[in-house]
Amino acid sequence: MHTKSFYLETFGCQMNVVDSERIVDLLAGIGYQQIEEAEQADLVLLNTCAVRDKAVRKAYGHLGNFKPLKERNPALIVGMGGCIAQQEGKQLLQQFPYLDLVFGTHNVHRLPEMVQQVADSRVRCEETEFLDRETRLQLFPSRTGQEAFTRFVTIMQGCDNFCSYCVVPYVRGREISRPSGEILAEIRELAEQGVREITLIGQNVNSYGTKEEGELSFPELLEKVNNIDGVDRIRFTTSHPKDLSDELIHCFGRLEKLCKHLHLPVQCGSDNILKAMNRGYTRERYLEIVCRLQQVCPDIRLSTDIIVGFPGETEDDFAETMSLLEMVRYTEIYSFIYSPRRGTTAADMKDEFTAKVKQVHFNRMLELQQEISRQLWEADVGTVQEVLVEGESKLGEGQLFGRSTWNRIVNFSGPAELAGRLVSVNITKAFRNSLLGELVEH
Repeated sequence: MHTKSFYLETFGCQMNVVDSERIVDLLAGIGYQQIEEAEQADLVLLNTCAVRDKAVRKAYGHLGNFKPLKERNPALIVGMGGCIAQQEGKQLLQQFPYLDLVFGTHNVHRLPEMVQQVADSRVRCEETEFLDRETRLQLFPSRTGQEAFTRFVTIMQGCDNFCSYCVVPYVRGREISRPSGEILAEIRELAEQGVREITLIGQNVNSYGTKEEGELSFPELLEKVNNIDGVDRIRFTTSHPKDLSDELIHCFGRLEKLCKHLHLPVQCGSDNILKAMNRGYTRERYLEIVCRLQQVCPDIRLSTDIIVGFPGETEDDFAETMSLLEMVRYTEIYSFIYSPRRGTTAADMKDEFTAKVKQVHFNRMLELQQEISRQLWEADVGTVQEVLVEGESKLGEGQLFGRSTWNRIVNFSGPAELAGRLVSVNITKAFRNSLLGELVEH
């Protein structure tokens, strides 16, 4: 089979990362090899995100970079997938004449035949129909065969929460849970191949199994994964606070392989805005969850998502968010200025603040959080932390890197054969995005 080449850019969440891994495998099956330079490729693809306006504009900007490549090489195939593709569909083909194929979030498996169709007949094509439940359950990606010590494993897809600002239910579809037997079989195979850390992913993993008769609950699934030989660490994302059960909270106290870090999106500290967002919990309820997590696992550290400038937000609402940051003391936050998403209920809500005021609030919040994060990371200096070694560091020869239980990158000197092992590292210096340490005698 003649080997052709493809270039792939991925935007967005872990679900898109897993989809892109699957794309690499699917295209290998029809003779395409991944390369790092779009200029040399026979096929260029974007796997896109539509959750925020910035991500959409960035994706369109990168798509524009492919236009001159197509003009120089008319045989080049240009494709777009992911959430923008799902949302816009055939309109993308009308808007961008140099775009050859569009595939939605339910149609990644169709990509090889679409590429062949374009290559053979030069007919532009689009596949963005949502699949029925039974078909989707048969198409969950199973990722084995790549050399790595950490891997994402998809356990569910879609979302039924319909937060007022969010397009995910419209571009990923309704919530379904993958059969637990398939999940556990995949993880056992990954462990046999040398994978040591598993991250279970889905739009809302906390509600795993609740809509499937006779299926395990998420805490029960975690316990099964915890018992798999060869797996040293477990993480999961993303969690919706309203579905964080007492059973799941107690997992952080009793499952020894579950990392002591949880990403728990709050979005806002004000009850008024949380209600407008249709989040399904109050500030008090969220803080109660945080308190119970800290009681069960005193060493747990949290990260979160924050939206600034949601329609209707007042100065008092923003002050509530600032006070929440000071109370919880997150290790880090993923924060965004609200941008309306077409088709969501929030898109029709009235803004209280100008863009300038929103930016001022955003900057104030970042300044506060950066100081909180700095204090937390600097307090780690002098401690000994367990690190899963992932490989060679970008710092240079003889340098390794890995992550702590709190998902913090740690760089240190050590022999390459430590890759894939848990080691103890004495933390000597804290930086904004990583820690520096010295290997404790192993």
